[in-house]
Amino acid sequence: MSFAFPGDASLDYFPCRYGRSKLLFRGPRRDLTAPYVAVLGSTETYGKFVPHPYPARLEAALGLPVVNLGVPSAGPDAWGQDATLLDIAAKARVTVVQVTGAQNLTNRFYAVHPRRNDRFLRASPLLTQIFREVDFTDFHFTRHMLQSLRRVSPEKFALLADELRAAWLVRMGALLPRLGPRVVLLWLAPNPAQDDAEPMLVDADMVMALRPHVAASVTVTFSAEACAAGTAGMVFPSLAEPAARGMPGPLHHAEIAAALAPVLGPLFARA
Repeated sequence: MSFAFPGDASLDYFPCRYGRSKLLFRGPRRDLTAPYVAVLGSTETYGKFVPHPYPARLEAALGLPVVNLGVPSAGPDAWGQDATLLDIAAKARVTVVQVTGAQNLTNRFYAVHPRRNDRFLRASPLLTQIFREVDFTDFHFTRHMLQSLRRVSPEKFALLADELRAAWLVRMGALLPRLGPRVVLLWLAPNPAQDDAEPMLVDADMVMALRPHVAASVTVTFSAEACAAGTAGMVFPSLAEPAARGMPGPLHHAEIAAALAPVLGPLFARA
């Protein structure tokens, strides 16, 4: 196992770029001249703190190149604005798209960073009018902001949540047809025991509404064993332990790969 810094338990993610993309992906860089599977996703797909994330496990299981296009904190806004990523996905034999939360989208109420979509940039006049008692300069991340707004007024927050869900459906519905004819939607079902579990503000009905845009949809509900494993098998510096506890571990990634492989293999063969 390689490390970013000798003596520090930090994984080397072999960061790489493709073409003119401004996004930094997990490597090693894959050969795009041979038939391949592309996987779009966020921090979970990138595989933070995990030596062998599910795209790598899929590659081993399928015997095919799998291009990990997961980017920490990215979502439909980042993907839809990156011409290189869209081109790689469209040219893949099969493209997997991880369902990400609805909070990390630019919408009528606020704007997010174009690449790090979890970064809150600014509130719109409409949002500041609704939450006049809130100082939005205190916020840097969308999750923190939404959690705070819900505490201030659950009724007002419900209006914001409805807007985010609607924006997510429109954005995803526009994005998926641009990714090629064989798209597989991957939904990592949230843990009902966790408040605001990822994907935030997204439910089964919303995922089902996207079904006409994809070739297949795979839902992964993690086993009790995976959920109880904690940080076992993960690699991180000691200061990152709180963050690691909130990330899927090796058993989670193994279960994702096991659920996807039987679906991707036949789709790839028919391409």
